[in-house]
Amino acid sequence: MGKKSGKDKANGGGTIALNKRARHEYHLEERFEAGLALQGWELKSIRAGRANITEAYAVVRDGELFLFGAQITPLISASTHVVADDRRTRKLLLHRREIDTLIGRVQRDGFTLVPTALYWKGNKVKAELALAKGKQSHDKREASKERDWNREKQRVLRRHNKDA
Repeated sequence: MGKKSGKDKANGGGTIALNKRARHEYHLEERFEAGLALQGWELKSIRAGRANITEAYAVVRDGELFLFGAQITPLISASTHVVADDRRTRKLLLHRREIDTLIGRVQRDGFTLVPTALYWKGNKVKAELALAKGKQSHDKREASKERDWNREKQRVLRRHNKDA
């Protein structure tokens, strides 16, 4: 019998969905792990790989955090007695102390809460939230120049090491 790999095959692996656009649009400061309150049909859809968080964001309401704009497309074989709303508001589950610090940073310091990833942790779905500040257009240009320069630098170093 072989060793078990780090990823659970039944759950489809570690990462469910990534928000790559968040790194481009925002300066990501601090990251938090939050649970998600999901319905049964949503979990089945996530296992089938039908989750998208590119346009999602988190909002504070009555001292609780909620995830807006995350799309979980229902399966065709979903139950007939359940009305499936693919973009419904989902509750984020965090400890009270974490919620209080996030509320303070969002309201006082003007941060935005952006989900950067959905992933499996055991048999639970977790969301990685980041405190973020929006980038200006010149910041985005600067970041792309930096990325291009680093890529070119790596090419030159690789070429130099190959010759030596």
